Amino acid sequence: MKPARTLKHIEAPYSWSQVANGEWAVELLQSRLDEWSPKLFGYHMLKLGGLSCELASPHCNIQHQICIDKHNPLHNVIADSFDLPFIEKSFDACLVSHQLDYCSDPHRLLREVDRVTVDDGYLLLTGHNPVSILGVKGLLPWNRKKYPWLGRMFMPYRVKDWLSVLNYEVVHHENFAVLPATKHLACSAWAENMLSDSCSMIGSMYFIVARKRTFPLKPIKPTWKLRRQLSPLRVNCRTKANQNLPD
Repeated sequence: MKPARTLKHIEAPYSWSQVANGEWAVELLQSRLDEWSPKLFGYHMLKLGGLSCELASPHCNIQHQICIDKHNPLHNVIADSFDLPFIEKSFDACLVSHQLDYCSDPHRLLREVDRVTVDDGYLLLTGHNPVSILGVKGLLPWNRKKYPWLGRMFMPYRVKDWLSVLNYEVVHHENFAVLPATKHLACSAWAENMLSDSCSMIGSMYFIVARKRTFPLKPIKPTWKLRRQLSPLRVNCRTKANQNLPD
């Protein structure tokens, strides 16, 4: 297994139009996000990266949403993903769409997102699955310099292991897009419905929803008390004979 951190700089795409079959990927991701948006509550939501900015969330109960990217015109804040300009525990939900695939240090990115996420906050992660038809197409020489094969693909179970280290509970995990997009969208939709259950392990993309769990470090004192051990009473040694002695 290759290490997650790399010294090679990977330029992340800032729009789905740069990714092969980007419109098809957005449509599938948007349907999953629309399903989970009404379940999110809070005051502030973070969308990290240009690909996350282009995913709409009109049904979300969190009205204040901040989009961070350098080139996407939908952004409202320009910042480094490894050094977000926010205090700790600022956001109730964070959407990180396909950012781990183009990140030189995914562990550091997840730690920074964890820093700005409130306790019991939600983290929504999406990415490409290397064990899929889309991942195998990256072995072709003419695809290696194109998105999404220009980045790296991590197994979804490996991403879930990283989240468990940060005390995140995975409440939902789904692999989808078994067959790549074709010109015949009706046939693709029919094949996807037929293969989604039996071949979900080789889905081209994954959608993970995790919740941050924080455990108190202060121990709880017991309500019961130990019985005191029996101790002998002190005996007064004064006698009447001693009382009658002259001064």
